[in-house]
Amino acid sequence: MIRPAVPADALAIGRVHVRSWQSGYAGILPAERLAALRPEERAARYVLDGSGPLRTFVADEEGAIVGLLGVGSERGLGLLGGLYVDPDHWRSGIGSALLQTARTEFVRAGHETAALWVLAGNKHAARFYRAHAWAPTGHTKHETIWGLPVDEIEYRTVLNPTERTADGPLA
Repeated sequence: MIRPAVPADALAIGRVHVRSWQSGYAGILPAERLAALRPEERAARYVLDGSGPLRTFVADEEGAIVGLLGVGSERGLGLLGGLYVDPDHWRSGIGSALLQTARTEFVRAGHETAALWVLAGNKHAARFYRAHAWAPTGHTKHETIWGLPVDEIEYRTVLNPTERTADGPLA
């Protein structure tokens, strides 16, 4: 079930975030930095009371948070601020369900196009997004993560107004 996150989900979200980064960014970011990630620290970064720039949704599987999604708006575009699935649930359809929730939310907000950023070298994420009709734009940006310079690649997708479900986001 995909549902809006609530404050009580914070630590579980932090766990998924850390496990996803540790698996997904292995070989891209330094192993010692990934090993040092702490769910509590990640959890503290999420604003789950509706007042933040991103709205967070979770994939809840029988009471266990196994995925998360952050959606918002930036420069008139829908913005996918993050999509993370616990590595034990990769290739199970959870990421695709979360991505469809994002598309539904973007259409509901009136967006015609949405954007996201993929860490350069993250082939797993690049394949996933391309398989779901997202394409690289050729735009890159330089960021700093834990004091490390990284490059990110912008992807965009065109949204179809018929993607809106009758009851809103997938549940």
